Amino acid sequence: MVEMTREEFEDAVRDALDEIPRDLAAQIDNVVVLVEDDAPADDPELLGLYEGTPLTERGSWWAAGALPDRITIYRNPTLAICETREDVVEEVVITVVHEVAHFFGIDDERLHELGWA
Repeated sequence: MVEMTREEFEDAVRDALDEIPRDLAAQIDNVVVLVEDDAPADDPELLGLYEGTPLTERGSWWAAGALPDRITIYRNPTLAICETREDVVEEVVITVVHEVAHFFGIDDERLHELGWA
């Protein structure tokens, strides 16, 4: 397990978000990205989670009082599977891209095909 402070891990998440191409990043609206130490008890190895309504499923009704979508990146499960800090940075990028892709309506099957799962 790699040792990394929460602040360092949050910096890695922030850096991963900065790697999203500007054209795509400009389309991300009403989304909050959070870092939590532990994944949910029912899936303790989960690295990230998107909760919300993907762009592909939004209709005219969506904007009326919609709460922000949430992307949560889980620190301890990520640190547990990595051997180096560089591995953590790489895994955070993969996880952030994976969860942002869900926001855009890309499912796990397609992400596997693209190498982002």
